[in-house]
Amino acid sequence: MPVYRLDKRLIFPPPDLAEDGLLAVGGDLSVERLLLAYATGVFPWYDEGQPILWHSPDPRLVLPAEELHVPRRLERTLRSGRFRVTFDAAFDGVIDACARSPRLGGGGTWITREMRAAYKALHREGFAHSAEAWLGDNLAGGLYGVSLGGAFFGESMFTRAPDASKVAFVSLVRALAARGIGLIDCQVTTEHLQRLGAREWPRPRFLATLAEAMNRPTLRGSWAGLSRDAARTAAP
Repeated sequence: MPVYRLDKRLIFPPPDLAEDGLLAVGGDLSVERLLLAYATGVFPWYDEGQPILWHSPDPRLVLPAEELHVPRRLERTLRSGRFRVTFDAAFDGVIDACARSPRLGGGGTWITREMRAAYKALHREGFAHSAEAWLGDNLAGGLYGVSLGGAFFGESMFTRAPDASKVAFVSLVRALAARGIGLIDCQVTTEHLQRLGAREWPRPRFLATLAEAMNRPTLRGSWAGLSRDAARTAAP
């Protein structure tokens, strides 16, 4: 299986060359390299102590925003107002909570200190964002990811209360759809996201749709104002 070694140049090999999802090793986690990676369908995923590994899986788990499926019980929770939803109100708290959350199948977190620093830098530049679900003043769940053009690339989520991360996710998808951001990249397959409408796409289909999404303007900067849309998602 060929794996490409990156150097200081800001380039990636074509993502369709990745076998078993792994495309390249090395490089760095600079803002510029991360933005190039996401725009071309590549993302970093590696464990502490490993070199940086860059992936482009096939198939890819994708949620077209218009295909979001909200089960009745979850819709009732959304309508109840039990959770208060915000965006970009606690990015550092969300990514740190995701890093501390138990990993599926056991083992340590893949969100290393280096990764946390990199995505916090992306957040300061207005490209990485979080969605939070609150119970009173307590952060009950949330998620974070990267937004470019008409796409949102979900990275990780956590929950401390039943349905908290789902409420944050659904609220975010609905708020983004209202602004023309319709491609939600879920990266790798989980039953949790499949139950909300995500489905596997062949990599060529994902890359073609991503290229179209990159023609849209990026909603850069703070997303705090989207919280008003999130409040209205209780009655879509």
